[in-house]
Amino acid sequence: MSSEIAAGRDIRSMRLPRATPRSERERWQVDYVRVLWISDLLVICLAVVAAQAIRFGGPIDPPLTSTLPLEVRYSVVSALFALAWYVAVGLSGARSPRVIGSGTEEYRGIIAATLRLFGVVAIVSLVLQVDIARGYLAIALPLGTLGLISQRRLWRRWVVAQRARGEYRIGVLVVGSRDAARAMVAAFSRDPASGYNVIGVCTPEDGELVDPALEVGDRDIPVVGDDRSILEAVKRTGADTVAVTATDNLGPADFRRIAWELDPLGVELIVVPGLVDISGARLTHRLVADMPMLHVEKPRYDRATSIRKAVFDIGFALGALVLTAPVLLAIAAAVKLSSRGPVCYRSERIGRDGRPFQMMKFRSMYVDTDAHLNALIESGGGDRRFADPRDDPRVTPIGRLLRTYGLDELPQFLNVLRGEMSIVGPRPQVRREVDSYDGTMRRRLLVRPGVTGLWQVNGRANPTPEDALRRDLSYVENWSPVLDVLLIAKTIGAVAKGDR
Repeated sequence: MSSEIAAGRDIRSMRLPRATPRSERERWQVDYVRVLWISDLLVICLAVVAAQAIRFGGPIDPPLTSTLPLEVRYSVVSALFALAWYVAVGLSGARSPRVIGSGTEEYRGIIAATLRLFGVVAIVSLVLQVDIARGYLAIALPLGTLGLISQRRLWRRWVVAQRARGEYRIGVLVVGSRDAARAMVAAFSRDPASGYNVIGVCTPEDGELVDPALEVGDRDIPVVGDDRSILEAVKRTGADTVAVTATDNLGPADFRRIAWELDPLGVELIVVPGLVDISGARLTHRLVADMPMLHVEKPRYDRATSIRKAVFDIGFALGALVLTAPVLLAIAAAVKLSSRGPVCYRSERIGRDGRPFQMMKFRSMYVDTDAHLNALIESGGGDRRFADPRDDPRVTPIGRLLRTYGLDELPQFLNVLRGEMSIVGPRPQVRREVDSYDGTMRRRLLVRPGVTGLWQVNGRANPTPEDALRRDLSYVENWSPVLDVLLIAKTIGAVAKGDR
């Protein structure tokens, strides 16, 4: 009898947990998803109602042209259409706790759900011989999609603001060797908007260490145990997520045991393969003999130098020069009239395969100032290779305005037309920087430097040498047309806000 009672207790302990939130992360995620349910429904209803009003010229409810035995009016069509759209967005996973607040994945789910829905509508109208007004669909599709994406962006900005105040964060316990854990903490620190806050580390070493903290930048992360005492460390720190990186002590059975132990607590388990700066487009997930595997595609150096990219660069540069021609003429006149010297400033940069070229910019400094550059760098105590003082007395008033909004770089579109630069690419380098390159840094020279790039949209003014190198190499290895378009869009936003 006692064995039966014990068995019954074991079975009860293995029951699935209730749907109520079990951790702080689950609590705010549930609240956030509820907000998205309401806002998604509101946006979809407004888009459908607006499409009907615009298409039919006001609050008119005409009948649907069809071979159905009953008369169906567009108010019913709009209601069914809005409900189907709302359900499709939910089924796409765009309101999943794994996706909310992530940006790209959310938008991809919304767009995919919308396109699938309109495909289903087209098939149903064809099969049932229902003639839905094309103008109605042509208005609802872009209006609803833009509305859904825009409100998700607004909510994401709100979450980022909350995280800056210490709310809506995810407490992470990192498990792995000290070097791997240090790299993971540094990676999380580079993206504070993601909300991951490392509150402790478990290393393969014993928890009682001479140095019980892991120093990462200006932070000391406490070492709260080893990789065999993860559950105790979670309970002690109150972590919401356990991120496991490179460690030799954990095997497949250990991962399964850890997942079982963390599940009743509502703690999420993440396994980090240790890949750095690899884009999702280069990763393919497969199951082989019930073992998850990540296939990593080779770096995309050849694609980043393809004819397709060159054609895009030339077309974009021509269009930009034509559209900004009045602005270019106004800037040229302002530079010429405000101070003595040429309109454009030419400076040697090192391009693809180490070939030098003359990069063009609108002159933003007084003439005869290059001789004082070294003295200015030394007096400021900055890095000789990456110095760009904010309050540089050599900069003219017009030049300071041009630099704030990146307008001094517009003549570089001419460098693009001459085949010396790309629209998007690594940061243009001067010869003294290239002369100090090692083998890794020289990989920057595999592609043309860009008018903009990752260095423009992430810390545009003064990236550290390490960050500049990491961003440039990440672009060179992960290039794609979509990445170029995203970086161009982010650059326009950064320039509009004067974020340098």
